[in-house]
Amino acid sequence: MSLDRQKILESVPQKGFFGHPRGLFTLFFTEFWERFSYYGMKGLLIYYMYDQLKNGGLGLDTDTAASIASIYGALVYMSGIIGGWISDRILGSARTVFYGGVLIMLGHIALAIPGGMTTLIISMILIVAGTALLKPSAATTVGELYSANDERRDSGFSIYYMAVNFGALVAPLVVGTVGQTYNYHLGFSIAAVGMFFGLVMFVATKKKALGLAGVYAPNPLSGDEKVKVFTRIGISTAILIILLAITIPTHILTLNRFIMIITVLGIVIPLWYFIMMYFSKKTSAEERARILAYIPLFIGAVVFWAIEEQGATLLAIYADKRTQLHYAGIKILPSWFQTLNPLFIVIIAPILAWLWVKLGKKQPSTPIKFSFGLIFAGLSFIVMMIPAYINDTNTLVSPLWLVLSYFLVVIGELCLSPVGLSVSTKLAPAAFSAQMISLWNLSDASAQTINAQIIKLFDHHEVAYFGGVGIVSVILGILLIALSPMIKKLMRGVH
Repeated sequence: MSLDRQKILESVPQKGFFGHPRGLFTLFFTEFWERFSYYGMKGLLIYYMYDQLKNGGLGLDTDTAASIASIYGALVYMSGIIGGWISDRILGSARTVFYGGVLIMLGHIALAIPGGMTTLIISMILIVAGTALLKPSAATTVGELYSANDERRDSGFSIYYMAVNFGALVAPLVVGTVGQTYNYHLGFSIAAVGMFFGLVMFVATKKKALGLAGVYAPNPLSGDEKVKVFTRIGISTAILIILLAITIPTHILTLNRFIMIITVLGIVIPLWYFIMMYFSKKTSAEERARILAYIPLFIGAVVFWAIEEQGATLLAIYADKRTQLHYAGIKILPSWFQTLNPLFIVIIAPILAWLWVKLGKKQPSTPIKFSFGLIFAGLSFIVMMIPAYINDTNTLVSPLWLVLSYFLVVIGELCLSPVGLSVSTKLAPAAFSAQMISLWNLSDASAQTINAQIIKLFDHHEVAYFGGVGIVSVILGILLIALSPMIKKLMRGVH
């Protein structure tokens, strides 16, 4: 069922949240609680996996725990492609948000139950599926609150994305503190409560605040399509279940092999996207040039996210095992370091936004901003060589080194991430605008699948690891500066 765009806008109260549509209040707090639950769980999960059994952990080795955490993050980003399709073709974004939130809450409840690896796997499946449904659909619903030429639109998205950072900022301080001070499962239960609050907020306010926004699927399946699609889904699901039932008990599919399979998919899927879009008959010659311009930017994004995402895995382990956790008379919990990234974003983002506006046409081009992102990300690892070089691995280092590392990578993130999302929409072929956003999200997924492999090289090689990864990022950033004239030429007038 399709619905006239104007009727949707007329059904949405256009005032009620700081001059924005009332529905932005609903989606802001839904996203806040969803991110609170996700980042609270994420900040605690790595410690839960490798902590000793007697402390309530799973007793995994740190390499395995870090690899699982990386693959987990990769699957979250990969699955968003499926969630967006379900929203567009079957459920509509509002119902997709609700069902996604329910699955996320159930996933956190599973983690709150002391069931070892079994409940961890169940939890991961539920949270990956739930996040795939909720995250892209919530952002889509925000877009439906505004007309295409509404001057409040960009500001509304900025307010919405602040919910992400506020949720990520508060979560480790609450969930992490409870989990590491009292009991891991109690911490995970707080994450579940957070998602429950988000669902209550959404259900209680959506009818009056959202109107018809997100109610209908914009491109629904026809009757014939439904039969074909659901048949294929059913057959594929049955085959997958049979394969898992055969390969897991016989140890053909081991944890390490599963991680390797996801790593390969993290490389193959983006490659397939590029090939499919480039050779499509729907892509013009000008659009093909823009796809070529996007390739070095995408590679740069993968390297950047590979460093940034290690803040929740490698640096989280470093905070626990290599860092002084008493500083200036204050006892610090390792999970608290996960608040640094969103804290610095909240502080620095307005400054950089003002700077770009102030510079106007003199601001750096997209490839140059990408190069800044890579250079700062590389520096965030290079500075970590210093404490590793001047101290042996048995000596605890000042927490200020981690603070500096997180600070540098956030500057890089703010140079690269918002620009990357924007240029993805600008360089996208007309026939593949939605797929280009999926491709941008896959840069993070690819990075985390790569992390699942390279993070194993860290043990006892701190200087070489931090230096090697950091220098690769800086060199790639410098290379992007050198290639920027060619990239800009291929962008065909896009800035």
